Formats: sequence, structure tokens, C-alpha cells
Amino acid sequence: MEVKIGVQNAARELSVETSEAPDTVLAKLDSALKDETVFSLTDDKDRTVAVPADKVAYLYFVADTGRKVGFGAVTQEN
Repeated sequence: MEVKIGVQNAARELSVETSEAPDTVLAKLDSALKDETVFSLTDDKDRTVAVPADKVAYLYFVADTGRKVGFGAVTQEN
């Protein structure tokens, strides 16, 4: 699953590909906000992204739907 992290006062969002469930990611953010610490996510290649929790503007979850192949829909008739 891809998680896009919007950061306050930043023009671009951060994108992290992770196998963690959305509920787990939200729980991590909630915990970091309560503790006033850094919110961090580790991607599938063991790279870590860290953002001060109070600077996170939004999280956007994108389910992995696979890649589309070709230019259009192909229909088969029997």
C-alpha cells in the first residue's frame, strides 16, 4: 500500500510504499502526536521517512491495484 504524507509548509508530499495496514499507520501517527515526537514509516526496502508529528497535514492511502497494460479495454466475443 502506498501512503502519501502531506507536510505543512511543504510543496510536495512524501510517498512511502509499505505493507502496514492503514489502521497501524494511523495508530503510529496518533501515538506520535500524543507523545509530541517524530512520526516515522519504513518502506518495503527498509528506508525510513520521519516527519515531526505535529507537521503532518494529511495521510492519503492508495491501495495497490496492479498495473494496467495496453491502451484500452479488450473484449472477447464467443
